[in-house]
Amino acid sequence: MRIIDSILHKLSILIQLPLVIIFILFEEVIWEGIAQPIYNKFRSLRVLQKIETKLQVTHRSVILFSFIIIFVIVEAAGIFAGILFVQGQILLGLGLYITKIPIAAFTFWLFKVSKEKLLSYGWFDWIYTKIMTLFEWLKSLEIYQSTMQNVRKVKEIIKTKFRAFKEKYFAEESAFAKRFKRLYIHMKKLFRQE
Repeated sequence: MRIIDSILHKLSILIQLPLVIIFILFEEVIWEGIAQPIYNKFRSLRVLQKIETKLQVTHRSVILFSFIIIFVIVEAAGIFAGILFVQGQILLGLGLYITKIPIAAFTFWLFKVSKEKLLSYGWFDWIYTKIMTLFEWLKSLEIYQSTMQNVRKVKEIIKTKFRAFKEKYFAEESAFAKRFKRLYIHMKKLFRQE
């Protein structure tokens, strides 16, 4: 019985690990590193604040239709980018993926500002609840929590090394910064003479 339990445990870890890695990759790298700053910038735009005001009085079916169309386009672009990666067209796939990120941020913003209207559809609320339950389940896994501890440690090490690098080479009084500034001034003078 112990052998079967051990095999089932290893099999469950084998299934959980790719899910956790993909989730962490999207949450930590793509969302936190790229999409969230874009989303925060989107939120502060005056144009979107005007759109948000108009969405308050827009019928829920118009919002749902718009959200689904944009969401499908974003997801299709992500799938197509993945296909391009697999086919070896890395730069084209990366370009497409990077291009879709602002649109995904807009989609996320649209969901946030019209969440109440979107969740008023029973089937939409059911899908949203299931997705949130899946995320909570992933975050409750021991493998997720231990991986996140390691990710936090690595992030802290990178931040510390980056701060040290920045202080060493780009501090106002560092020798490197002084030489770089002199070179810049010299180049500026040369260009003015021409």
